[in-house]
Amino acid sequence: MIAQNTTLGIWLMTATAFVFAMQDGISQHLAGEYNVFMIIMIRYWFFASFAIVVAARMAGGFRHAVATRQLGLQIFRGVLLALEVCVMVTGFVLLGLIESHAVFAIYPLLIAALSGPVLGEHVGWRRWVAIGIGFLGVLIILQPGLGVFQPAALVPLLAALMFALYGLLTRRAARQDSAAVSFFWTGTTGAVTMTLLGVWFWEPMVPGDWGWMMLLCATSALSHFLLIRAYEVAEASAVQPFAYLQLPFAAALGLIVFDEVLRPNVALGAAIVASAGLFALWRAQHKAPK
Repeated sequence: MIAQNTTLGIWLMTATAFVFAMQDGISQHLAGEYNVFMIIMIRYWFFASFAIVVAARMAGGFRHAVATRQLGLQIFRGVLLALEVCVMVTGFVLLGLIESHAVFAIYPLLIAALSGPVLGEHVGWRRWVAIGIGFLGVLIILQPGLGVFQPAALVPLLAALMFALYGLLTRRAARQDSAAVSFFWTGTTGAVTMTLLGVWFWEPMVPGDWGWMMLLCATSALSHFLLIRAYEVAEASAVQPFAYLQLPFAAALGLIVFDEVLRPNVALGAAIVASAGLFALWRAQHKAPK
């Protein structure tokens, strides 16, 4: 049994949010120069290798990690996450880090909204109000009907919906399979999916960008390791709010490195979305059985 340390868990989650933001910045840089499918394919090759090594070293060995009781669900999860990553990175290229993350922050509210039909959970009226307020924040970010709305702004919203569904399906898979089993199938099915898509878009990469590619792969593995450790040493309810730090980290990266502009409506909308999401998270914890 691993000793619980909430302070350490918070620091680990903060580090996870920072690494995720840096990972997104590297993805934006590479996807601006090369095909998105190829970039994500190489990243998933590393992810799958990491998942296989972890599976081989776990108790019970490789056979235990493969033994899922719901193969169809696990494959669908892996394919869905791989496609979601492609959609989100495309959003980075089209909109930049700031606006993409501002819209993507709606995903915890989408999880709350979809938890009823997908998992059969009860969502009270207070969380429905938070969901509605969160979508108001997204509308403030997107500014539909004001003459400046671009269809590309819907790309991170689609990514948020896909990621929310992935999160719900992961919770559903956890009812029968261990986290190690889900991790293995996420990596391997994602790698197969991206290989089938990305191999058709292979293009030469200059040596300097191969360095960025290797750094992207390393940050992908590091972020998953930090996230797993955070959930090992502290309760999810204690550390989950700190995942929202990815939004300011990504915004700072966009401003400093990519010369993006933080428009007032984006800042206001993101603050509303994040606040609504944190309230929905608090309500879910408050209503959870002790």
